[in-house]
Amino acid sequence: MSRYTAHLQLHGAALLVGISALLGKSLTVSAGMIVLGRAAFALLAISLLCLCLRQRPWHGVSVATAGKLLATGAALGMHWLLFFVAVQTGGVAVATLGFASFPAFTALIERLLFGQRLGRADGLILILVSVGLVLVTPSFDLDDGSTAGLLWGVLSGASYAAIAVANKHFSSNVGGLPACWWQCLAISALLAPLLWWELPLIEGRDWLLLMALGVFCTGLAYSLFIAALRQVRTNTAAVVIAVEPVYAIAGAWLLFGAVPSGGMLLGGALILSAVAWSGLRAGS
Repeated sequence: MSRYTAHLQLHGAALLVGISALLGKSLTVSAGMIVLGRAAFALLAISLLCLCLRQRPWHGVSVATAGKLLATGAALGMHWLLFFVAVQTGGVAVATLGFASFPAFTALIERLLFGQRLGRADGLILILVSVGLVLVTPSFDLDDGSTAGLLWGVLSGASYAAIAVANKHFSSNVGGLPACWWQCLAISALLAPLLWWELPLIEGRDWLLLMALGVFCTGLAYSLFIAALRQVRTNTAAVVIAVEPVYAIAGAWLLFGAVPSGGMLLGGALILSAVAWSGLRAGS
């Protein structure tokens, strides 16, 4: 595979992840059912892919490692839930930009839990994200749906940062595809007993959207990302993935007529600059 093809795969993964927010906005089911549908269809897609590749996700995985993967899967499910609540409450733009604040939380968590010193670059990232969030905030009234959605988005970013820090400090030798399989298994097993009653109420259109969310925006997106990393540098991948909110906001503009304000564009630029810079530093 050429490097050009790898870059196309990387942008394809970012586009698919951005589309996940658009699908979340279009779905009429609860946020919990969106998460369950996404995980279940992704689990099915990844299982079929592993079957084609003659891989067994559970092969060589110890009980302790499986426990860690299931725990991170539960945390990932909580992150997804917070994100889709943000999308349904405040819209695609504020949800994706709120989530994009995660580099600031990553620095804070490592400082609080592991005593890692915050350098000047970390401090500047915190400032960029903070100023960006202030500019993005529609109003400082929690009764405003957009403001509440932004808060949920920020919480989803904080939960994602916690998962990233946990993966960094308690990583296993399990590959990316099997790890995703275990995580989707955990989410499906946790939510299915709680939300089974909602399944007969789902309309055909929503079933198709849930399938697209799980198969394409999760299973395919993750597979493209993993394949691209074999040819593309990590810091390059981080910068490309940072433009995912741009795809989502542009899609919301085209599909839902959600025109971003000047403050949102400026604040979003600051937040995405912080995300890209954080990715470059991590990659180097």
